[in-house]
Amino acid sequence: MESNNVISFADKLIAAIEQKGTPCIVGLDPRFKDLPAAITQQCLDEYGETLTGITHSILRFNQQVIDIVSPYVPAVKPQIAFYEMYGPPGVQAYLETITYARQKGLLVIADVKRNDIGSTVAAYSNAFLGRVPFWNNQLKPVFNVDAVTVNPYLGSDGIQPFLDDCQKYGKGIFVLVKTSNPSSSEFQHLPVEGEAFYLHVARKCKAWGENIMGNQGFSSVGLVVGATFPQEAIQIRKLLPQALFLVPGFGFQGGKAEDMKHFFINGRGAIINSSRGIIHAYRQEPYARKYGEEQYQQAIAESLQTMIRQVDQILQ
Repeated sequence: MESNNVISFADKLIAAIEQKGTPCIVGLDPRFKDLPAAITQQCLDEYGETLTGITHSILRFNQQVIDIVSPYVPAVKPQIAFYEMYGPPGVQAYLETITYARQKGLLVIADVKRNDIGSTVAAYSNAFLGRVPFWNNQLKPVFNVDAVTVNPYLGSDGIQPFLDDCQKYGKGIFVLVKTSNPSSSEFQHLPVEGEAFYLHVARKCKAWGENIMGNQGFSSVGLVVGATFPQEAIQIRKLLPQALFLVPGFGFQGGKAEDMKHFFINGRGAIINSSRGIIHAYRQEPYARKYGEEQYQQAIAESLQTMIRQVDQILQ
């Protein structure tokens, strides 16, 4: 059985963070309208005004971003929506982005927010973490990633197949607990038995992760906790000192560097994600003025180094 000597996702992530010396990761959420003209024009010339032209632009851009960031970060997080909207060519670009990132030694967290019931959720887990039925055999998943984001709204039976595959194959999940979007409080802050609903979800995550602990003291059942809610992060961290936090919303969405300390425990246990603030830095000040679109690669590199320094300072 593969599970006998499997290394937990939590241990893999902690090791990658220590190797790179930063908990910062990069979200691969490419917006076609914001891609450099040098790339889009080349693909337009090759493929015309087609979906293939768009998705080749996205893939080439992603590969350049990965080349820039892979020496410095432990993981990337591609959000599937930016690929799926272009149909089969977009899904192919997503697959090739995952493959390229893994070839460059990065862990890949598929931001897919999957969930469902029964055999359907098992199929979702098979697609990214488990094994795919293939005639009289099983294949590794086509979207062979290290972890996925999941929605807990359907309860434990919508999570269990993910947990099973995490144990068997050394994979991980990040459960939506306190998300970074402004209206998240409409549901997540509803009072239930005297406390906010997101705290009940956090406790459930603790129970789900108790049997998937790594040697470094962290569970492979992680939590998504938005950078824009540091006070809520303090509460959740007290409940779950052994959970990994995936922290979206840094920078562009308003998450501040000085608040990031609340997501860690003794400087460990969290990864901070920035997407647009890194990959489209050349569209934003001060990088737009300093570099412009022509030097977009320099803007990506400098914005990442700035983020890494900011996070490192608060963890000292």
